[in-house]
Amino acid sequence: MSRISREVVFVDGVRTPFGKAGSMYAETRADDLVVNCIRELMRRHPELPADRVDEVAIAATTQTGDQGLTIGRTAALLAGLPRSVPGYAIDRMCAGAMTAVTNVAAGIAFGAYDVAVAGGVEHMGHHPMGDGVDPNPRILAEKLVDPSALVMGSTAENLHDRFPAITKDRADSFAVLSQERVAAAYAHGIIQESLVSVATRSTELGWGLATADEPPRPGTTKETLAALKTPFRPHGRVTPGNAAGLNDGATAALVAAESTARELGLPVAMRLVSFAFAGVDPELMGVGPIPATEKALRSAGLTIDDLGAFEINEAFAVQVLAFLDHFGISSDDERVNPYGGAIALGHPLASSGVRLMIHLARSFREHPEVRYGLTTMCIGLGMGGSVIWENPHHHDAAPTASGTTASATTASSTTASGTTASGTGAAQ
Repeated sequence: MSRISREVVFVDGVRTPFGKAGSMYAETRADDLVVNCIRELMRRHPELPADRVDEVAIAATTQTGDQGLTIGRTAALLAGLPRSVPGYAIDRMCAGAMTAVTNVAAGIAFGAYDVAVAGGVEHMGHHPMGDGVDPNPRILAEKLVDPSALVMGSTAENLHDRFPAITKDRADSFAVLSQERVAAAYAHGIIQESLVSVATRSTELGWGLATADEPPRPGTTKETLAALKTPFRPHGRVTPGNAAGLNDGATAALVAAESTARELGLPVAMRLVSFAFAGVDPELMGVGPIPATEKALRSAGLTIDDLGAFEINEAFAVQVLAFLDHFGISSDDERVNPYGGAIALGHPLASSGVRLMIHLARSFREHPEVRYGLTTMCIGLGMGGSVIWENPHHHDAAPTASGTTASATTASSTTASGTTASGTGAAQ
């Protein structure tokens, strides 16, 4: 029996405000954070009957305590979805939510699902990175990895060693830009659009309401960053100012077959083109997005010049700069993280993949001239993940009468003047 792969779309995504680890969410359960997101998705889309949700895939890096017990299933029950809706948990460290999306997308394309919820949560205040893990001693004893591979900040220092042109000054400049862009995005009401308010509790202060991200530091300058200590190496280059912090937060997204979205009247924010994950030397974890993106581009029949929007997770500034240098993209390119990134907003590990997708969907809406965009991130233990999306608002991206889309191998775009520009990147 032959099967026809279906188009998969990103319908919508929401997230909690991100908090500093153990701060405003210190007495809030991790699973309640993601439950808030699932409930908000369903509230925003009354056109979606709850019993049409076929799967709930939720990621967490530390799957114990309030992030354990097959969190996808328990979150579905707590969110009030019908008991007939199954769920499961995922762990691919920082790319947990990204993997949740690609997993359910593959199921949708195959025909196993029509609609799914995918997301992630990380409460680093309750579950510090590496808490309770027991690495097999052979990993180090047999030199399968360098010891620095188990400390993410050390892998970032290793990346500075590998690429000496990426100086601390460049990393700090990029960090300042991230802070400035987040401040501008807040000023224009862009980030608030996707946030889910969360009731918080403090034994000392009583009840509160989280309505905005806690980590951003408006007014950050290179001078203030230059004075920060380098915790991973004496006289190093990685500081708390040019890296994402330790954070708490959750995300969730609706992913669907495009035909089902049309049937139910669900919006189509992005259309999935391709995705890929790749492995690299664990001690150089930050270069993972490079081979992952190259694999995803090959799969799509595209080149880097066909991409007009980039959302790159800012685990460390050096990791983003290595990616941009490799592909010949300026570090201040307006197509890259236009609303800022994790250095300012925070990076609650397994939740961040969907946060990238939320920002890319907003870029697509604001820029119909852009046809293809990328969400990409480095992943602990030496991996990278990349997802290429198509902008449904682009004039060449509309489905044909048969329900399929124009070929993803078209490598040119039309400029505002009506002429064709191919391979320039800036015209897209």
